[in-house]
Amino acid sequence: MIGLSARSDAAELSDEQLLEELQGFGLVGGRAEFERLCEGALSAGEVALALLDRCGSAVGEGRGDADWIWLCLLELWRRWWPERVCVEFLDDKIQAGYDALERREAVIAATIWLDAWSDVVRLGDLTGIDSIREFDERFSMCQSLFNWSQDLEDALGNAGREDPEMLRARIAVCEVALRRFPDERGLMVENRRRALAESYFELGETDRAEALFERWLAVDPCWGWGWIGWADLHFFANNRPKDQGMSYCAAATRRPASGAGRTSPTGSCSCTERPGVMRRLTRSRLRPSESALPAPASASDRRSIWRTPVTAPSSATRQRHL
Repeated sequence: MIGLSARSDAAELSDEQLLEELQGFGLVGGRAEFERLCEGALSAGEVALALLDRCGSAVGEGRGDADWIWLCLLELWRRWWPERVCVEFLDDKIQAGYDALERREAVIAATIWLDAWSDVVRLGDLTGIDSIREFDERFSMCQSLFNWSQDLEDALGNAGREDPEMLRARIAVCEVALRRFPDERGLMVENRRRALAESYFELGETDRAEALFERWLAVDPCWGWGWIGWADLHFFANNRPKDQGMSYCAAATRRPASGAGRTSPTGSCSCTERPGVMRRLTRSRLRPSESALPAPASASDRRSIWRTPVTAPSSATRQRHL
């Protein structure tokens, strides 16, 4: 047995050597049995835990044993089934995207993350998961889907300044997320709607963007940030009159205080935010220069500590990263 818990150690071995390592634990009789054990699994960690449970206390009593079993399984999975979705490799892609952002390679980061998003969609299809909370509870990664999916939308928007196709991809991601996770927290859904409409607007499909805001605000006229987002399309664009944005806010203040929208326990519409909306919009007619904006947080703040040596799965429930 090799007592190092590093992915690079497993990568240096041949397929036959990796199988021999596993056979040395009495876990796998050969490639055919190994493939049968991995069939239907969504991560190498799941397979490692199942194998350790099956073998009982004879194997895996030491941390090094558990590490090495997992790493051998993970390396064989990478070689034999690169097209099969695997949570560990999804995690790798997410971390690689943050690394690219740290290098200020916006388009590269967005491209990597689109591939990662396709894995998220496939995992949802395979498991029937229809909420972000459930996804994060089922799959332990260095980044939660709750946080990363919002970073993905921002990254696609930034990359769209260089490549308009990234705005198309942002639209597709937002539309899929709104359908697949319809019951998420209100703020996340609202921000995703704004990102969707803004992307259409940036691509020149201004009427479509306007129609989306009009439809959403007809249902919820008390969505203050919706009015802000709609007005911002006009304040920050050259192809729409600036005073049109103010007219939307003026229309918001004339809405009745009851009816559709968020309601209080008494049934009245909670629209106390509207005066603040007007003040905010009045002060926001001009976009501040980029030099005046605060510097974005370093991607290193979010990077995983999961490098080498790595943390092996344990038989206990793996903790969710919040």
